[in-house]
Amino acid sequence: MGIFRRPRDTSSPAAAPAIAEFWAWWPQVRPEIERRLGEGLSTEVVEELSRRVHKINPGLQWEIGGGDDQPPALTLTGGGDPELRGLTERWLRAAPADADGWRYHAARQADPEMLGQRLVLGDHEFDLEYVRLAMRADQRRARVNVTAYHPDFLFVAEEQRLRVALHVLDWALGEDDVARWIGEVTIATEPPMDALAPAVLPAVVEQIAEPFREPTWLNGEGRTPRGHPARLGARFPLHRQDYPLCDLHVAITVPYANSNPDRLPVEPSAGALREFEKRLEALGDRAVLAFRETGDGLRVFHLYADPDSGVLAELDQLAASWPEGKAKVASTSDPGWRALAPYRP
Repeated sequence: MGIFRRPRDTSSPAAAPAIAEFWAWWPQVRPEIERRLGEGLSTEVVEELSRRVHKINPGLQWEIGGGDDQPPALTLTGGGDPELRGLTERWLRAAPADADGWRYHAARQADPEMLGQRLVLGDHEFDLEYVRLAMRADQRRARVNVTAYHPDFLFVAEEQRLRVALHVLDWALGEDDVARWIGEVTIATEPPMDALAPAVLPAVVEQIAEPFREPTWLNGEGRTPRGHPARLGARFPLHRQDYPLCDLHVAITVPYANSNPDRLPVEPSAGALREFEKRLEALGDRAVLAFRETGDGLRVFHLYADPDSGVLAELDQLAASWPEGKAKVASTSDPGWRALAPYRP
């Protein structure tokens, strides 16, 4: 059991000015892009669009799609990197209210039609009709482990094989659902047993996800640094993509006055802690309670919060109202939810 004591961090995302600049510039270039849909953008437009996206963050990528019978779409993506998911969401929410016929996305969307197309990577062209996926459900982790096969994997490097697999997963499910429900991704150079076409993957994911539509709590036991019993609880499943603006890790340390010989809470402190937790869970999308640690006369509630929502002030007030001692609130930027990693199944 580790009690978090981290410096306060309430800063707004540094990318906010670059996002505002992007949307101020976008109407100037949009007409030219619309004229060239299906033909390919000019080098100047590609370079300027890339420059402005990379000014938000160098790790971001952009894609433009649409045409024919589909309205044009602009996607900003972090390529599945949880550290960047909040940035793309803030970019999306800053988009003009009048989309003027465009669609904007903060992650790659599912596009099943692409699963029957050809994908060119480097000097090799992959006919995606030949991709097959072996899928194994991991009920304990609420994930589907995938083994990807294409006959041409024999002739290309490992990096290209993995890129093909990730493209196929994104087109089958969409980037956010890949992050939510896909576990290990491995490559096969021989056809796996029971392999299926990628179009079947959404149905398999639906089966594994159905029992977990409503999160629950996983409880466990451990030891405090002083060697006393500790109780641990983690919300499961808890997906970064469902709280894209919650980039701030907040730890609220609450002392309790009534405990048993193992220094674990008993009534009336146990009831007071339950009521405190209910108030935390009532914060909605502005903050999500992720896990808790209890022992040695302290309970630490770990939340992820939207730093721009004003919820941090509410958490300060809530902590100040605790009657059984001085509660402490500490926060730090953690857009990748790294603090949660040790508590995941």
